[in-house]
Amino acid sequence: MVFGDHVISVDVEGHLFIWGFKGVAGDIVPVGHIMLGEKCSPTCVMHPDTYLNKVLIGSQEGGLQLWNVSTEKMLHEFKGWGSSVSSCVSSPALDVVAVGCADGKIHVRNIQYDEEVVTFSHSTRGAVTALSFSTDGQPLLASGGSSGVISFWNLEKRKLQSVVREAHDSSIISLHFLANEPVLMSSSADNSIKMWVFDTTDGDPRLLRFRSGHSAPPLCIRFYANGRHILSAGQDRSFHLFSVIQDQQSRELSQRHVSKRAKKLRVKEEELKLKPVIAFDCAEIRERDWCNVVTCHMDTAQAYVWRLQNFVIGEHILRPCPEKPTPVKACTISACGNFAILGTADGWVERFNLQSGISRGSYLDVSERGNHAHEGEVVGVACDSTNTLMISAGYHRDVKCIAVVARCGLFVVCKCFVGLAVQVWDFKGRELKSRWEVGCSLVKIVYHRLNGLLATVADDLVIRLFDAIALRMVRNFEGHTDRITDLCFSEDGKWLLSSSMDGTLRIWDVILARQIDAVHVEVSVTALSLSPNVDVLATTHVDQNGVYLWVNQSMFSGASRIDAYASGKEVVNVKLPSLIAVEGSNAENEDTDKSIGKHSVSKEASTFPAFSQQIPVTLSLLPKSQWQSLINLDIIKVRNKPIEPPKKPEKTPFFLPSIPSLSGEILFKPREPVDGDDSKPDETESDRRKLDIPPTQFLELLQSSSEMKNFSAFTEYIKGLSPSNLDMELRMF
Repeated sequence: MVFGDHVISVDVEGHLFIWGFKGVAGDIVPVGHIMLGEKCSPTCVMHPDTYLNKVLIGSQEGGLQLWNVSTEKMLHEFKGWGSSVSSCVSSPALDVVAVGCADGKIHVRNIQYDEEVVTFSHSTRGAVTALSFSTDGQPLLASGGSSGVISFWNLEKRKLQSVVREAHDSSIISLHFLANEPVLMSSSADNSIKMWVFDTTDGDPRLLRFRSGHSAPPLCIRFYANGRHILSAGQDRSFHLFSVIQDQQSRELSQRHVSKRAKKLRVKEEELKLKPVIAFDCAEIRERDWCNVVTCHMDTAQAYVWRLQNFVIGEHILRPCPEKPTPVKACTISACGNFAILGTADGWVERFNLQSGISRGSYLDVSERGNHAHEGEVVGVACDSTNTLMISAGYHRDVKCIAVVARCGLFVVCKCFVGLAVQVWDFKGRELKSRWEVGCSLVKIVYHRLNGLLATVADDLVIRLFDAIALRMVRNFEGHTDRITDLCFSEDGKWLLSSSMDGTLRIWDVILARQIDAVHVEVSVTALSLSPNVDVLATTHVDQNGVYLWVNQSMFSGASRIDAYASGKEVVNVKLPSLIAVEGSNAENEDTDKSIGKHSVSKEASTFPAFSQQIPVTLSLLPKSQWQSLINLDIIKVRNKPIEPPKKPEKTPFFLPSIPSLSGEILFKPREPVDGDDSKPDETESDRRKLDIPPTQFLELLQSSSEMKNFSAFTEYIKGLSPSNLDMELRMF
């Protein structure tokens, strides 16, 4: 909790620490410590308004304690209600606080007289996790619970006014009424923040706007629209389109009336949504004509199409092999954007038309039993840029016969080899052209349409590159020590990026056939995608709900810096990007110290606190380059402060000397001082000005009136002057 120039923190063991954050650099140590005692397990802390140096602490035992953090003494202990205190907030009325308990009850209490004002009870089960009082004149108290419901209580009538059911899909973390506005902000553990406005006739709140992300870790990501957007599918059964440039353009793709159906059936929206996406593909060429995204879902025997122009799921459902439905495991869209190819768990590969959703034939290997493309699960499908070849990877079983001669006769032993094969098909004729036996189980394939290279990931932790045109293996990359999670080609096909559960992210140069960079992160990467401009890398990580963006330093650094990190000889440990948008790097701080040290500045000016310690949250949607200078104005002023005070300019003479004429003679020479002239320069200039300016009527009347000691004529004269003329006369005087 922010407490003036300090931050107060409590832990479950009963320790209260006071931290100073202004003007602190380096290691931060607490400036104060209070031991609350063994009988108090803190759950929340709050500062009552107008209570100087005092905090109110709620405990798991159900009681409240009022402490003075300056004297480190407990002033009063309030008896509890037999239930753990989960939230506490101060009201606009002095000495009145609202306390939320784990049993769903809200107690409004006057802490000065230790009296109960009113008690509210939630009808839904769960603890009261957030409270907030309205400050715009309406006697409202908003409360949020662990079930995601927001309730509004009328303090004058002392009853429930309205309820917003399923305001969030998870527990409410915080509620906050904007000052003197009928607007409520709510945030939840479902990774969303919503704004509610009270502008209806019945007084019920209305959802004004919201921002949300994945409430569960993403599974697949892909850059879209030339790197301006990112398509992301998560375990929360949602399909998002995130904007890299402007957050207002980020949104979740609609699954057609899920909210309406959930309210009608009185179930959660997650129960009606499609199962999590395990694979998807997209094509931009036909975005305005028909659906241009196809998705495969977990344990689902059909694939779904999406139309990104309308941000909605399509009207067609693709069902391969309806006679024997099995889950769809792989999908791809042709380069022309007209066809989608699906691979199933039993080895079936089928082509569909995206405009009509009609099947356009299956790829069958007549040599296989059952007339499937593969005898086992299809792990990946791809097609080239000219709709000439179609590539599929799946399990293949090979049976070899070995003759053994024994004393009793001849025995034939059949040995079965189960491996994985990469098969190349004729796209239009759907005939098998060739097959590559990999010899081990493949996990994933990625095809680059421009150079015709196919990257495969096997369970032996080796990345193999095949030339789909020459029909042979051309590269072999080794280095990962754990399961490889994802692969990605650069737009030009020169780089291959791979991630693994060992926490490493490696970049391979396809032309040089070696590793050029490797980084290690604390949380393993589960999916990655490189933008078409090769300037931004998007990654998702284990148990992380966000999509992380990384900058390609080779696009913005010189050759000297590239050699330092692109040698590929060692793995560099890198931390995940922080949630704080602005964090001054050590190099930048050193440059700042050096530049300030060159100037003789005061001690106060050189001890500015770091920005990351002043404002830990960024509320601007503008690019960082546009507003970062505003928060560093003090440092900029110190840098721009002159070394010496400004010098007073020399006075110029009233009459400036003229330039030399064509003959070289000066027409007017400046007046040269005469020896023995004791008059001051200022007096000389003043006398010259008085002699050169002709006397005006204002000056003549003033002089004559001064000599006669009678200013009546002068007074009558200035009365007849306009304000502007009088001002001019006074300025000339």
